Amino acid sequence: MAESEHAFESRSVDDTRSMGRRLGAALRGGDAVAVIGELGAGKTQLVKGIAVGAGVRDARVVNSPTFVIVNEYAGRIDLYHVDAYRLSGSVELEAIGIDEMFGAGSAVVIEWADRVQRVLPEDHLRVRLDVVGDQERRISFAATGDRSRELLADVLAGSG
Repeated sequence: MAESEHAFESRSVDDTRSMGRRLGAALRGGDAVAVIGELGAGKTQLVKGIAVGAGVRDARVVNSPTFVIVNEYAGRIDLYHVDAYRLSGSVELEAIGIDEMFGAGSAVVIEWADRVQRVLPEDHLRVRLDVVGDQERRISFAATGDRSRELLADVLAGSG
């Protein structure tokens, strides 16, 4: 299935969080978002915005779950925030119940998703953050199925 792609330029942390808010506002239960980027690219800042858009009241509770692997946030929809940085691969993520998270009617956002590609649902929205300057980032979206294309269209509609 062909992917739908689109990219945005972020000039600041606030821009990155704003893009995340638009994405979070469009999320529905069952959605999967795979976030990819090098250390310091702004993945957690994007997820802070996603959480606010998904109805999490206080973005200060959103932090990278590097050592705990998974954080869960309650909002308009529940959000699982997974960090695969310290995992050796997909098997470890399967062992902690990623399949149940995908099936829970919640949205799942995975940082360092390129390390656990095998467990990603076929239909997911891939978000890549690339550093292009001190504060500037290129945020690229790739939709891999019908629902993620709909999700991306909703994000684009909110970018006006």
